[in-house]
Amino acid sequence: MKRRVVVTGMGTVTALSLKVGELWEKILAGESGIHDLKAFDTTKHKVKFGGDIHDWNPDGYIDRKELKRLDLFTQFALVCAVDAVNDSGIDFSKEDLFRCGVIVGSGVGGLNEIEDQMGRLILKGPDKVSAFTIPKLMVNAASGHVSIRYGLRGINFAVATACASATNAMGSAFQSIRSGETDVVITGGTEAACTPMGLASFANMRALSERHDDPQGASRPFDADRDGFVLAEGAGLLVFEEYEHAKARGANIHAEILGYGASADGGHITQPDPEGTGAGRAMSEALTDAGISGDQVDYINAHGTSTPLGDKAETIAIKNVYGDHAYKLSVSSTKSHLGHLLGASGGVELILSILALEHNVCPPTINLQTPDPACDLDYTPNEPKEKQINVVMSNSFGFGGHNASIVAGRI
Repeated sequence: MKRRVVVTGMGTVTALSLKVGELWEKILAGESGIHDLKAFDTTKHKVKFGGDIHDWNPDGYIDRKELKRLDLFTQFALVCAVDAVNDSGIDFSKEDLFRCGVIVGSGVGGLNEIEDQMGRLILKGPDKVSAFTIPKLMVNAASGHVSIRYGLRGINFAVATACASATNAMGSAFQSIRSGETDVVITGGTEAACTPMGLASFANMRALSERHDDPQGASRPFDADRDGFVLAEGAGLLVFEEYEHAKARGANIHAEILGYGASADGGHITQPDPEGTGAGRAMSEALTDAGISGDQVDYINAHGTSTPLGDKAETIAIKNVYGDHAYKLSVSSTKSHLGHLLGASGGVELILSILALEHNVCPPTINLQTPDPACDLDYTPNEPKEKQINVVMSNSFGFGGHNASIVAGRI
């Protein structure tokens, strides 16, 4: 018999807010975390706005000596992990640490460190490259440091599937607990790609919005005038736990993870399948895995990046999977508020989906002003919507043709 998996803790770091509760309030208020980038000089860049966390200060979470040994994406993950663990109320000193693990996704890992040390190599020579370079830039640094923080000795690995990283990581955590391999897994995603090279790379491939006259209106998923995504950074981590284990310790349970599905487009390295076939497959597999039908889903937190091709393909996929029920669903993209956190997106978006479940409120898609005939579902435009929500789905689709969907419901 498959074991049940629940969420007992959640933590977020975003440009809009560093705390789960405040983030939810600002999302419902229609606020945006997008601004002119401040973490570095953008004078020579084509795009000058995004969702960088320029005033980052992890005092109280990470001591100054340790801070120097951690890339920003790992710092984000550690802060989220601490908040999620505190929210869960779990005391790891009372747990079998070999049955507690960490699985964290990141699309690019330590990009800040790569750029910093490449500069040192070019300007000062090989002897001046830091000995901490590899431990800081490796994608598994985040999962490694979270496990070290709590002494967790169970399953531990990183997932790198671009913008699907966090959802693939959470799907793996779900499967690990359900199979009986682990009892508790800290999981989600983290990313810190708001760097000079990160910004220039995405801009030069024409993936980013260039709405310079209105940065806060630039991320406009499903709008007819969308022109690309907005680069952002942050993290979202959750504590997944076996249901009976959580119940035995009197944990507050946010939601139950019901199912997970993943697929590949097998088509293009950056462009989505225009018919959304792979995305639809991931959604269908998640529903099958959950043992539910599409008409039981009330809300979808869409991948919805604000790209012309991606939003259209996701809309087609939702209609193919859900049929007539697609028009009864509430859908929204919280990237309209936060920008695109790349490999961290899925973690933050599952948390927001769970909050929608807990509060019976669908968060809005802001900046949706001009309907696109190709995107004709209910995207919860500009205002939150109160409705009974029992089951939610969160979608994440990444470069490389990676697709992942996860379903959660009331306990």
